[in-house]
Amino acid sequence: MKSKRRVRYAALGLVGLCLFSTGCGDDFLLEKPVSTLTTDVYYKTETGFEDLVRSCYPLLRNIYQSRSLVLNGTDVFSSGTGWSAAQKVDADALDVYDTRLNGANGDIQALWQLLYAEIGRTNTVVSRAADVPMDEARKNVRVAEAKFLRALCYFYLVQQWGDVPMPLVETTTASKEANRIPSKDIYKQIIDDLTESEARLPVTASNYGRVTKGAARFLLSRVYLTRGWNFNNALGGSDADFQKALEYADMIIESYPLAAHYKDLFPIRSENPLTQYTGAQNDKNPEIVFSVQYNSDVLTNKTDPAFPVDIAGGNNLHSIFGGGGEGFAGSVGRTSDYNRYQSRHVATQAVYRMFDPQLDTRYDHNFVEVGYALSGVNNFLPIRLNSDVKINIAKGDTVCYFRPWNDPAISLEERGVDIGGKKHYAVINVDEYGGAYSRLSGFGAGDHPMMWKFWEPGIPYGDAYGTFNEAVFRSAEAYLIAAEAILKGSKNGKLGAAEVYYNKVLDRALKEAGADPRCAAEPGNATSLAAASYRATGANISVDMILDERARELMGEYSRWFDLKRTGKLIERVNKYNPWAQKSSEISAKHYLRPIPQSEIDLSFPTMSQNDGY
Repeated sequence: MKSKRRVRYAALGLVGLCLFSTGCGDDFLLEKPVSTLTTDVYYKTETGFEDLVRSCYPLLRNIYQSRSLVLNGTDVFSSGTGWSAAQKVDADALDVYDTRLNGANGDIQALWQLLYAEIGRTNTVVSRAADVPMDEARKNVRVAEAKFLRALCYFYLVQQWGDVPMPLVETTTASKEANRIPSKDIYKQIIDDLTESEARLPVTASNYGRVTKGAARFLLSRVYLTRGWNFNNALGGSDADFQKALEYADMIIESYPLAAHYKDLFPIRSENPLTQYTGAQNDKNPEIVFSVQYNSDVLTNKTDPAFPVDIAGGNNLHSIFGGGGEGFAGSVGRTSDYNRYQSRHVATQAVYRMFDPQLDTRYDHNFVEVGYALSGVNNFLPIRLNSDVKINIAKGDTVCYFRPWNDPAISLEERGVDIGGKKHYAVINVDEYGGAYSRLSGFGAGDHPMMWKFWEPGIPYGDAYGTFNEAVFRSAEAYLIAAEAILKGSKNGKLGAAEVYYNKVLDRALKEAGADPRCAAEPGNATSLAAASYRATGANISVDMILDERARELMGEYSRWFDLKRTGKLIERVNKYNPWAQKSSEISAKHYLRPIPQSEIDLSFPTMSQNDGY
């Protein structure tokens, strides 16, 4: 559509005309423009063009807060609790992949709209650049930023939906035409954009948060890796793509050193909110290649008003991963101590069992194992609706303990008084997660521990008040990309074989480098105590082993559905590990692509085709 003029008008309303009989001048209905500035004029100025490029960054917040299609319905996250209840009607469509997962699904329509809105803005940058009088070198950098962001959005679109429309210039007229372009052509365009961006982008951005050469190289490594797998032989991929993926991953590894500790990448906090402290956000660590900005010194400090996700304009990572301490015994209501939580993305039983709770520091960082009373309570009832059993709880006392999967509580000596045991707190085993435990216990422990990888202490109570910058690319993933590429046949990795890259990430996470961590041999079987090593060797490294390590390292980051789709493991791992799918899954090969939003089909002419099976 044509750019709208930025014009303000001063005029009397029709109601005033009815109420008053006094005369008026001949200019009553005359438009009185306060400003005649238009986008056509403004974007041709250097200042206007810079603002146009800046406008491409706010939507990243909205895109990355639209996480359901990337996290839920996988082996790591489901959409809700109550796994022991076998009613299919309680499961979300993204978990069981039933007929409700169609073109009218709100999550599907929302992400599609956001990605194309961002593409529209980046196309405007590319189309308008030639008419802007400014330093050519700086202009080329700004266009490269836009082309990177355009490539990023097309990469997400083609993975989710396959063949999609691919506009590459600013839209200036209304049109219903929406031709779907073959996936292989979209991948070629993505690589062309990123290659040009890599050549023109600086190593260090003029403002922290802008796209850099490293971001382009990282995305190229992921794009080449994905194209190499060549989904349905439709991407134009070949074994040469795996070699390119390795080469770009090595560039990232050389330029972005791993943080000393996993926890150094996330907000500083204590598991006990009574002793918690705030400190450095850790969101500018040298390991981070590119991130969505939420602090005050950013390109934009508000979620884009055209596509509101929240009213606060902040990060919501602290409040959306289910579990929580808001209802713990001794809780003092809604406070910033534990903050609000929503069960939008709930960790599966299986993912807890992919860690060695004793050796892997990521387990301690990612999950709340102990809950504490925020205030004292006398004559507390640990068993719901049973006034015969009473205990006293002091401020700071433990009120729940989630046992490690490999050390469950067996005897009553180890269990809480809420189920007839001896402990004055709830003790919950992994095989009880998602069950009826919270309906039996008065401790308010819930069904599962909070996944609090991104927890920020002391922020105001609410859903989206976080200030932590959300890492999109970081070099730990580049090590795992390299390992996967080598496993698929690429050669001459600068660090050596696939297991060397893999173990670099693992050893950073372990309490002692070189140790032999043990995960559950059957993560999907919550009652099995059989264990297996997850240290890689040349003999045991596999795609599944890398996917497990990606789950541990990148849990909650914007990648999981893409990982399962890329490797062809979606159906297998969803059926094995997603608790809802285990009870009533209809997942099939068609679900490797999402349905095209029905609203897009209805508006197109000739009518856009729907993906097969929907």
